[in-house]
Amino acid sequence: MLRKIDRNIWVAEQTLRYFGLSVGTRMTVIRFSNGELAVISPIQINDQTTDQINELGNVKYIIAPNLFHYLFLSDFKALYPQAKIYAVSGLKVKKPELYIDRVLEDNITEFLGQLEYLLFEGFNTFLPIGVFPINEYVFFHSESHTLILTDTAFYFDETFPLTTRLASKIMGGYKKLRPSLLEQLATQEKEKVKQSVQKVLKWDFRKVIVAHGSIVEHDAKKQFKEGYEWFLGGSL
Repeated sequence: MLRKIDRNIWVAEQTLRYFGLSVGTRMTVIRFSNGELAVISPIQINDQTTDQINELGNVKYIIAPNLFHYLFLSDFKALYPQAKIYAVSGLKVKKPELYIDRVLEDNITEFLGQLEYLLFEGFNTFLPIGVFPINEYVFFHSESHTLILTDTAFYFDETFPLTTRLASKIMGGYKKLRPSLLEQLATQEKEKVKQSVQKVLKWDFRKVIVAHGSIVEHDAKKQFKEGYEWFLGGSL
């Protein structure tokens, strides 16, 4: 079901296991002033959540924010055929069977100036078969002062199972808003990441929604900055 976070912004969660760990996943729903809705990183939703979304407005944008959060794009499109799927560059090559209406790019103006975004450059992760780019767009909802991340940072706390907490401690991220050690080791273009982080820090955000972990509502900007200082090995 949907949960309201602030003015015109909601989230919904579902269970998800990754490398055997319970990490959960989360989508974000934003309502614009004209009643249109943007859904970032869609999940599998039930009838109750569908009804809640329909009460909020008309789904206009379904957004795949990086190369890994695409599993439920087609299901969501089937529920909302009038909506357009926006995806990051490279996803069509990775998953050619996916129907994509438009590739996200920096000069898109459809979001009415109410949802800012930028490409988080240089950021990679490790998979069992090697190093891969995330190619993630991060978003800023100015009305609610909320930064929306997908896989560029996590925040696992005491609400998660013991195995997840232990793994996050080993990977350097328990109760810390930051990427994991896997991303730190996989990412070589640290200067590009630093430039992206500096752009993000220009936004006036007070909360951070992550796809995996708990939402950060206290000292969010400070925690994000400190997390990336750890990641980059230097001050910002």
